[in-house]
Amino acid sequence: MKIIILSFVVFLPFSIFAQQSADSTLFQKRALETTELSILTSFYTQDGKNAAVTGGIGSEQLDDYATNISVSIPVKQNGVLSIDGTVSAYTSASSSNLNPWSSASNGDDDDNNPWSSASNGDDDDDDDNYGTGINTGTPWAASSGASLQDVWINFNPGYSHYSNDRNTIYSGNLSISNEYDYFSLGGGVGLVKLFNKKNTELGIKGNVYLDNWRPEYPTEIKTYIENNLDLNSSFFQGIDILDQSGNVIDKLSSDVWKASQNNLIDNNNRNTFSVTLSLSQIISKSTQISLFSDLVYQTGWLANPMQRVYFADKDNFYIGNASSIPIYTDESNKDVFQLADDIERLPNNRWKIPIGFRLNQYFNEYIVLRTYYRYYFDDWGIQSHTIDVEFAIKIGRKFTIYPNYRFYTQTEADYFAPYETHLSTDEFYTSDFDLSKYNTNQLGLGVKYTDIFTKSHIWEFGLKSLTLDYNYYSRTTGLKAHIISFGADFVID
Repeated sequence: MKIIILSFVVFLPFSIFAQQSADSTLFQKRALETTELSILTSFYTQDGKNAAVTGGIGSEQLDDYATNISVSIPVKQNGVLSIDGTVSAYTSASSSNLNPWSSASNGDDDDNNPWSSASNGDDDDDDDNYGTGINTGTPWAASSGASLQDVWINFNPGYSHYSNDRNTIYSGNLSISNEYDYFSLGGGVGLVKLFNKKNTELGIKGNVYLDNWRPEYPTEIKTYIENNLDLNSSFFQGIDILDQSGNVIDKLSSDVWKASQNNLIDNNNRNTFSVTLSLSQIISKSTQISLFSDLVYQTGWLANPMQRVYFADKDNFYIGNASSIPIYTDESNKDVFQLADDIERLPNNRWKIPIGFRLNQYFNEYIVLRTYYRYYFDDWGIQSHTIDVEFAIKIGRKFTIYPNYRFYTQTEADYFAPYETHLSTDEFYTSDFDLSKYNTNQLGLGVKYTDIFTKSHIWEFGLKSLTLDYNYYSRTTGLKAHIISFGADFVID
C-alpha cells in the first residue's frame, strides 16, 4: 500500500502540469501509439551430478515449461500501463528428494506409501513395507513426492508517465509471485532523465521485495526434530537405520544418527532492497555505450531449508540396501540414501554489488555488434565476471539472425564446501554448487522476423515480430542445459 501511495504522490504533480499544458500538447504523439502484446514461451532442460537438495551429489535433472504474456496499454497522452504475467511449471529430480523414500524409488504406489512427501509419514493406508524395516531411496533418481513438480506464478503490473517533452519518465511497479514453498511481494519506483537532445540518458530505480518462506525440509531432519528426537515414531517407526558398514543400529543406544542442530528455520522472512543507477550515452551515429551499477542488500533467512549438508567429522547413517553403501556416490546406487547431518545454514544478511557496461556498435545496415560486461562481488566472498557478445546480422528486409556467446566465471563463496567436507564446528555451511567456483559457456543462435508495417494479422492482432532462439549452456561442474524459446509481438488495431 505504501508503494501505491508513493506512486500516486509522484505522479500527481505531473498530471496537474499536463492539464495546465494541454494546449501545447494538443498535437503531440502519445508515449505509446497503440496497445502492444508480447508472448514468450520456452522449454528448459538440464542435468548434472551436484544436486544441493541431496548434499552436493545426485541428479540435477530438471525440466521447465514457461510462458510470459506482457501487455502495454497507452493511457491518455503521456502514460503507459504495463501488465506482465508468467507461469512456469517444472519437474525436478533434486527437489523431489526432500523425501527420497517415496514410491518412485521403491516401486510402490504413492497413495499407499506412508513415507511419501505428500503424506509426510502420516498416511494411515496399508503399505507392504510399513514396519518391516525395508525402505529405499537414492540421490540419483527422482522420487514421487509432492515436491517433484511445482508451478511458479508471477504477476507484475506497472505504470510509466512521460513528461510533455519526453525528457522525463517516472515509473512504478508491483510484483507478486508464488510457489508452493515461497511467496514474494515487491515493488519499485524509477526516474529517467534525458539530456543533450536525448543523446544522454540517466536513470535511477529502487526496488523492495518482502518475501516469505513456507519452508519444506528434508524428511529425516523435519520428523526427527518435530518428534522430539524420537527415532521410533512417525517416519522412523519400524524403519532400520544402517551404519557405514551396513549394520542395523540400536536406536536406543548413544551411538545413533542424530541431526547436528535441533532447530529449523527461526525466521520465515527474506527481504531484498536494491538501488540501480544507469547512464546511457550516444557517442556517435554508430556507437552507443551504457554504464550501470546496483547496490543490493538482503536480510532474513537466506539459506534454502530444502538443502542437506553432510559433515566430514560425523559418522554416516543410511536407510536402504546395505550392499549399495560402498557405491553411494556413484550413479549405479539405486536403493540407499544417507541421512543428512543438517540443513544449509548461511548468514542472515548479504551485500551484492554488480558493475557493468554495454557497448553497441552499428557497422552498417546489415551488421550490429552488441557487447556486455559485468563485474560482481559480495560480502560472502564471491567475485564474478560476465562477458556477452552478440552479432545481429540482417538477411533480406525482414529477417535477422543473431549468434551469441556468453562466458561467466566466479570464485567460491566463503561458506561452500562439497559433500562431506564441512565440519560440524563450522558456523555457516552449504554444499550448493551455485556458490562454488566454476566457469560457464553459453552458445546461442536466434532468428527474428520483423514486419514494421504489421501487414500480417491474426484476428485483430497485427504481427510485429517473431523470434526463435536456442541456447546451449555448460558449467565446469558438469551441469549442462538446453533452452528453446519462441516469441511473438503484436499491435492491437
